Amino acid sequence: MSITLLRSLIAVAETGSFAAASARVNVSQAAVGQQMKRLEDSLGVALFDRDRKTPRLNPLGQSLIPKARDVVQAYDGLLDDLTGEAQLFGEMTLGAVPSTLRGLVPRAVKQLVAAYPGLRIRVVPGLSDDLSEQVERGALDAALLGPFASQRDTMMWQPVAGEPLVLISAPDIVGDDPKALLTTHPYIRHTRRAAAGRLADDWIVRQKLTVTIAMEMETLEAVASMVAHGLGLSVVPDICVPDPTFSSLRKLPLAGAPTRELGLLTRTDCPKRRLTDRLLEEVASVVATPTLPS
Repeated sequence: MSITLLRSLIAVAETGSFAAASARVNVSQAAVGQQMKRLEDSLGVALFDRDRKTPRLNPLGQSLIPKARDVVQAYDGLLDDLTGEAQLFGEMTLGAVPSTLRGLVPRAVKQLVAAYPGLRIRVVPGLSDDLSEQVERGALDAALLGPFASQRDTMMWQPVAGEPLVLISAPDIVGDDPKALLTTHPYIRHTRRAAAGRLADDWIVRQKLTVTIAMEMETLEAVASMVAHGLGLSVVPDICVPDPTFSSLRKLPLAGAPTRELGLLTRTDCPKRRLTDRLLEEVASVVATPTLPS
């Protein structure tokens, strides 16, 4: 049995198929199938139900996943105590909410890879709730997302930026009263599946405003694009490292509006802790200088 086989097994469990797992571990779908057959042969048991077109983990295979994760995590941290640098090589899997993917994450990752050329970073986009679940079960090494509340002492969330809610509009919209604008223009809603969308909806309810929802978007980038094209207004976090589209919008502060916090979520037993700590430093440095020098 090898670590490679266990990594592929975990990838199959997390992605749901040999085909999807092949993209995760950078081998062909056929190679993943061959790896799983070798793993079954070495253990002397069947791990998959192959009665269907797409093989699925059977109960025995599912019960092996937590143990496989423990072995892989222990292997990844094996040299750390000896060299102090083991976690700054290899691969890190980072989750990120979509609003960070056009500015904050690329710049922070670029700085980290420049400092450690042997490092590979895979970025997984998603909403906060989905990403936090993946960090908890070990599918992600870390995730940049909104506040995370957990009773488990195995999780650690470290804040890096605060983004107050603002009213965004196209530059040619006239008026300085956010409430009047919200009640006289179409509203572009950010889905409540996202933490930022829930914050905006809750603020509107507390202000007892009636808005006319023109459309609902899944990401802040999509919201900003619709607003930039003059299709309506929206209430969103003032993105700490904005892309050009968001930067071009008109922004009005909102009285009594909450702030969305961004932070890095990791497991306290993450074997790549030194690496996630370095990533946190790079994220903080980008937040401190959100505008690139001209």
